[in-house]
Amino acid sequence: MPRLSRLLETSLYVGDLDVSRDFYQRVLGLEVLGQEERMCALAVPGDGLLLLFRRGGSVRPCEVPGGTIPPHDGRGTLHLCFAMPLAELDAWRRHLIAFGVDIESEVRQAFDGHSLYFRDPDGHSLEVATPGLWQVW
Repeated sequence: MPRLSRLLETSLYVGDLDVSRDFYQRVLGLEVLGQEERMCALAVPGDGLLLLFRRGGSVRPCEVPGGTIPPHDGRGTLHLCFAMPLAELDAWRRHLIAFGVDIESEVRQAFDGHSLYFRDPDGHSLEVATPGLWQVW
């Protein structure tokens, strides 16, 4: 089996690209790497990427100078989890509250990790979690 090293990018499909971009910049501090009509690429600390696609904006192949990106799209509420150090748990709780983001749930996980769950403007379920969430982290 060829080896994988990590998850590089993940995507969410959103109704209003500008509103969602602003939320992820303002609340999570993600840096915009680029934006076009159909999508916005955001840097996630640790060399990851979050791609926000305008819902319905990628249902046709996208021609780029190097080739063709196949079509894709998504519906429904999805889930993303961002890692945080244990020492940042209280700071994240205060930060979310200060930005008017409702904490939907707080969970102490099976391997002694702690999670805070909240929603983005499209209703996607977001989580910030400490080590101990899984056996591998």
